[in-house]
Amino acid sequence: MKVRQKKIVYILVALAALGIAVGLVLYALKSNISLYFTPTQVFNQEAPQGRSFRMGGLVEVGSVKRQSDGLTVHFNVTDTAKSMPVVYKGFLPDLFKEGKGVVVHGKIETGNVFHADEVLAKHDENYVAPEAEYAMKQAAKGQSTVNAASSVNESSTK
Repeated sequence: MKVRQKKIVYILVALAALGIAVGLVLYALKSNISLYFTPTQVFNQEAPQGRSFRMGGLVEVGSVKRQSDGLTVHFNVTDTAKSMPVVYKGFLPDLFKEGKGVVVHGKIETGNVFHADEVLAKHDENYVAPEAEYAMKQAAKGQSTVNAASSVNESSTK
């Protein structure tokens, strides 16, 4: 082989290795991505079925019910248009309160109930994540969004 042909072979091998590495990274990230949805999107079946995702909104006033075991809590998350029942077993954050913002991580199980593995409470009374604010405004208008994050990105570019 000539020197020029060797260089071309090396370049092609390097590009193939780079392509394989990028493919493996994307495949690994695909299983770890946790998308954000509102209760309206969950009711419209836009959320993934049988896979973990994040759902955010407000803790519905009067919906928090604690079981006698001291760990299991039932409450509803609302985006002012729809409300989704949530079950969580564990210690709730100190800032968890009715009428305040919350993001829960888990998945939908039997009876259309969201079983949360993690509950995150809003840390500042004045701050609302742009995705959550936009999604709640859309839900109040009776509209459905495919993905709150992508919708916010679209609206911020206008």
